[in-house]
Amino acid sequence: MPIMQEHSSSVRNDAKPHRSLFERLTALISPEPESRSELLEVLHDAHERNLIDADALSMIEGVFQVSDLSARDIMIPRSQMDVIDITKPIEEWIPLVLETAHSRFPAIEGERDKVVGILLAKDLLRYYAEESFDVRDMLRPAIFIPESKRLNVLLRDFRANHNHMAIVVDEYSGVAGLITIEDVLEQIVGDIEDEYDFDEEEDNILSIKEGKIGPRWRVKALTELEQFNEELDTGLLDEDVDTIGGLVAKHLGRMPHKGDTFDIANLRFEVLRADARQVHVLTVEKLPASLDEQD
Repeated sequence: MPIMQEHSSSVRNDAKPHRSLFERLTALISPEPESRSELLEVLHDAHERNLIDADALSMIEGVFQVSDLSARDIMIPRSQMDVIDITKPIEEWIPLVLETAHSRFPAIEGERDKVVGILLAKDLLRYYAEESFDVRDMLRPAIFIPESKRLNVLLRDFRANHNHMAIVVDEYSGVAGLITIEDVLEQIVGDIEDEYDFDEEEDNILSIKEGKIGPRWRVKALTELEQFNEELDTGLLDEDVDTIGGLVAKHLGRMPHKGDTFDIANLRFEVLRADARQVHVLTVEKLPASLDEQD
């Protein structure tokens, strides 16, 4: 009996410790993946085995996506930038600041190609507290980047220099748009909401700024088709699904991924937020009848 006890103790001492997640993932790779697509297949398999959860898988996919994208891919286009013109009286553009509720605004001199700085909305408090106020003295330096700048490099620069916004310029040094650190992070962790975003517990459909083609909405994927049709004046019907997210998944024939863009009838959909299990939020833009006929 003592010998058996000693042997049992030896087995316990020699037992390997619990493997880490990384070690388990590594063990799954046999043979080792030779491409990114193969690696993603391994990660999806790990998710199916419950080694990583859906959120972790979605973020890993977002990291891969960021390394493939450049500033031009996600920037806010020049035409949709909310800017303040410091050549005009403050009273003329204060309503824009209040309406949009941004924390930062590019400041221009007369035209959008003349960006002279960045105004922080909080600095406008001094306008109400001081008798003399010069908006030029409040401007922070503007950071300019090329359209081709990779998002992973941009994110590193944002963090190193403590910047939150950059002005994107084209090859002729004209302003092409703007990009924020939030825009980049959303490619990894999904849409970042603040107190000015719509309440997902209450608002299924929210009208947002008009797109390049027509009116645009932000829609929860769990919105019932009946409500969607009523509010957007559309006629999407399908006996097999009840929600707009279900309709989208059936149309694609697979689980939608963040960034997917496609047309259904006279509507252009973009998947704004999704994970490995389901789509959460979409943007929907109504196409003109003539454009829909051409497509």
